[in-house]
Amino acid sequence: MEAIAVVPSGIALGLNPYATVIAAAIGNAITIFLFAFLSDKIRQRIINRRISKGKSGDSAKFEKALKAFDKYGVYGMAFLGPIIIGTQFAAAASVAAGVKPLRASLLVTTSMAVWASLIAFVMVALDINFEVLQER
Repeated sequence: MEAIAVVPSGIALGLNPYATVIAAAIGNAITIFLFAFLSDKIRQRIINRRISKGKSGDSAKFEKALKAFDKYGVYGMAFLGPIIIGTQFAAAASVAAGVKPLRASLLVTTSMAVWASLIAFVMVALDINFEVLQER
């Protein structure tokens, strides 16, 4: 799961915001690094599976990711990836577009951690939790 989805859920359920951000970021970072470093193999397996099912090679989501990379570059992809296409696809698309896996992983992970921290900060500042959500 994406940290930007886990963090608000965890905080709303009453979990410690710091622990929630750290756990969500670490879990999300693991998948980002895996996708970046294994993206060529993962992409080829997905393409082969799609072709065997009679579909076109690349998925619409991956093509969207490549278009986003062309439009925004690696820094825009790292910043907007978590909210537009997901961190794993942002990392994989960046690598497919020619960015080294370590650089793509670090940029996307940093962006994801910033987004997760910002979401946690806003939720804590506004005192948003499960009880408040139930009242609405």
